[in-house]
Amino acid sequence: MISSRTAVVLAALMFATSLGAVVVRPDTKAADKGPAISLETMVPHRLGNWREEPQQFAQVVNPQTKELLDKLYSQILTRTYVNDDGYRVMVSIAYGSDQRDELQAHKPEVCYPAQGFTLHSNEPGMLPTEFGEIPVRRLFTSMGPRQEPVTYWFTVGDKAIESKFYKRLVELRYGLTGQIPDGLLFRVSSIDPDPARAYRAHALFVNQLLEAIPESSRQRLSGLGRS
Repeated sequence: MISSRTAVVLAALMFATSLGAVVVRPDTKAADKGPAISLETMVPHRLGNWREEPQQFAQVVNPQTKELLDKLYSQILTRTYVNDDGYRVMVSIAYGSDQRDELQAHKPEVCYPAQGFTLHSNEPGMLPTEFGEIPVRRLFTSMGPRQEPVTYWFTVGDKAIESKFYKRLVELRYGLTGQIPDGLLFRVSSIDPDPARAYRAHALFVNQLLEAIPESSRQRLSGLGRS
């Protein structure tokens, strides 16, 4: 929670940078200036005590139309992982090279109900890792007998964002250098009637993933750098 004084300072900064953005209009995608992104190679098929399950036990929900997904994202990775105890998590990572407002990824709390799910809870939280904390949202959804707790976060550029306010700040920072930020939606969920147990499993999976990949990939997926 930010203080009122901090909020005023940030608002003033946003106003000032908005004026600058009128002159410096972003026209270059930041993604085009760095190494190409490949979610398929970035995310291991085995990590910690988790392994990919090729024959997916439960369908990974993509609660958006193909046309919208193609517009919002340039890459989408969906996998199911199972651990040594037989617990399964479903992972969906959607990457877009342009994360400005007109192409902002739709939030799961909007898209799940649009596909017929009931949204029972939607809470902000922090997911602790040895590299820092990730600002996340935790949902509890259901459709018929399927109960699906969800943990997700957004990144814009090299930062995980916790609100539209902070998203705008990152966009303005990029815009002042003439760049358009990329970003992604990282979502992990499971079929589980016990949300607390599911969220613990999600956190365990995320931690083992971040430990298994190099720093550059970790920064991309979570907005976290060195430990």
